[in-house]
Amino acid sequence: MTERSVALGRLRLFALFIFIVALVAVARPTPALLRTGAVLAVAGELTRIWAAGHLHKSVRLATAGPYARTQNPLYLGRFLILTGIGIAARLPYGINWIALGVGYAIFFFYYIPRKLRVEGGRLERIHGPAYEAYRRDVPILFPSLRRFPDAGPERWSFAQMVRNQEPLVALGVAAAFVWLARHTVVS
Repeated sequence: MTERSVALGRLRLFALFIFIVALVAVARPTPALLRTGAVLAVAGELTRIWAAGHLHKSVRLATAGPYARTQNPLYLGRFLILTGIGIAARLPYGINWIALGVGYAIFFFYYIPRKLRVEGGRLERIHGPAYEAYRRDVPILFPSLRRFPDAGPERWSFAQMVRNQEPLVALGVAAAFVWLARHTVVS
C-alpha cells in the first residue's frame, strides 16, 4: 500500500467521522427510531467484533467464523451500523433519510467496489488459488446460508479482535447512541 493510499484512506475515514458526528450532534430521535437504530447498530457491531476476532490481515486467508458465509463481514457490520445511525438520527424534513441514501450510494458505488479491487488484488497475489475458490464460492456482502466448504478451523480470538482495533469502533458506536439517547424527544 502506498503512502498516498494510506493518507487518502485516513482522510476518507476522518471525513466519515466528521459527517457522523455532525449528523448525530443535531439529531433528535424518537424513542422508537432510537430503539430500531440501536438494534441494527448493535447487530452490526457484534458482526464486526466476531469478524475482527478471526481476521489476520494479509497473513492468512480468513475463512472461519463469519468469513465462512460472507467475504466482508466487517463491511456488513459497517453497513448495519450506518443504517442504524441513519434511522436513529432523525432530522427535520427527513434529512437523515437523504443522508442515509447518500451513504448507501457512497458505500455501494464507491467504497465496496474500491475495497474489492484493492483487497481482492492483494489477496489474490498472497493466497492465489485458495482465494480464487473462496471468492467464487462466498458472497461479497450479504451472508449465505451455505457455509464455505473449505472454511478454516480457527477460533475467535479476543486478542486478535483488540489488535484489529475493533474496541475503538465499538466505543464510537456506543458514544453515538449515548448522545442520541440523551437527545431523544417524545412526540
